[in-house]
Amino acid sequence: MASGHILKEVKDGVATVTLNRPEKLNAFSGTMAAELYGAFAEYDQNDEVRVIVVTGAGRAFSAGADLSGGGNTFDADARAERRERPAPAIRPWNVRKPIIAAINGPAVGMGITLPMQWDIRVAAESAR
Repeated sequence: MASGHILKEVKDGVATVTLNRPEKLNAFSGTMAAELYGAFAEYDQNDEVRVIVVTGAGRAFSAGADLSGGGNTFDADARAERRERPAPAIRPWNVRKPIIAAINGPAVGMGITLPMQWDIRVAAESAR
């Protein structure tokens, strides 16, 4: 499932995952969740990856949950994308590699509670 809600790159043992919905301030969607947890699982199994860094594209880290679904936003069974994708591949606390949040701008709701599950949080001066 490659919709581009995240970007991935590995260089010199560092896997960089970029939340990639800058036009929506990286609002967190079910698709983004599936892609992010899939990347965590992939990198957890890759011996060349020593650390995972997650950041946001554009001016925000994440505006939180994507509320464009209206009343069904938090009703997982009502959302087609939830029914069509498998459960998350791995939870962050089960990843053997350190996960670092590089918070490069506003982090709201899920945009800050998700990094609280990770190992290290580094915030730029532009973070709010």
